[in-house]
Amino acid sequence: MNETVRGDVAAWREGWIGVVELRRPPHNFFDNELIAAIGDSLEAFDADPECRVVILQAQGKNFCAGADFANRPATGLVEEPGRKHLYKEATRLFRTRKPLIAAVQGAAVGGGLGLALVADFRIAAPEARFVANFARLGFHPGFGLSVTLPRLIGPQKAALMFYTGKRVTGEEALSWGLADELAPLAELPAATRRFAEEIALSAPLAVLSIRETLRRGLADQVEAATERELVEQEWQRRTADFAEGVRASAERRPPRFEGR
Repeated sequence: MNETVRGDVAAWREGWIGVVELRRPPHNFFDNELIAAIGDSLEAFDADPECRVVILQAQGKNFCAGADFANRPATGLVEEPGRKHLYKEATRLFRTRKPLIAAVQGAAVGGGLGLALVADFRIAAPEARFVANFARLGFHPGFGLSVTLPRLIGPQKAALMFYTGKRVTGEEALSWGLADELAPLAELPAATRRFAEEIALSAPLAVLSIRETLRRGLADQVEAATERELVEQEWQRRTADFAEGVRASAERRPPRFEGR
């Protein structure tokens, strides 16, 4: 399959393996258009009978540093006529059918962590960092993370990540079950491909059937959780704490929250 480019997302197939690549280096901040392009690419692979498994990867230093809060309307963090809220657009990714493997070379932060958790598996470099930093910015998690993170690593570790914004290293992620395999940064693409090839060797109809059983109801749970997440985020974004969290993050200093 020849490379298809949708905005800052490229997609191509190598044998049975589809590849979706984010091309907004170095940090791959996302907006509605990027998430929609990922969804388009995954749905195209769903319709391709020669594709058995998909790799989600990114150019640059980081896998995805989340949404760009500097321009909320353009990013999709404000719902407008004719445009879905960013996180509602993201629920579409959970409804695609082919197994998905994320190659995480650097930071997966905030909504970027949410994007990594759309995947069935994560192959990480030691340099990877998994961070749910929402409370350190002064607001509630989004991207369905209130469902996907505790489902993956358990409620206790998820609560620790949510409450503290803890930076989970590649090694910790492997021990926690947040990553499925660790590979040196230079070998990450090859390791991810080997992982994908193991899945591609299995009977494709059986794999699709098993995946549907294992993930049954997940997309609906994420969609319901997103409604709650949006309600909480919306009022918290109007607080002084949120303004301080964003300002402190931009100034690279600890935030001074006052609970108002």
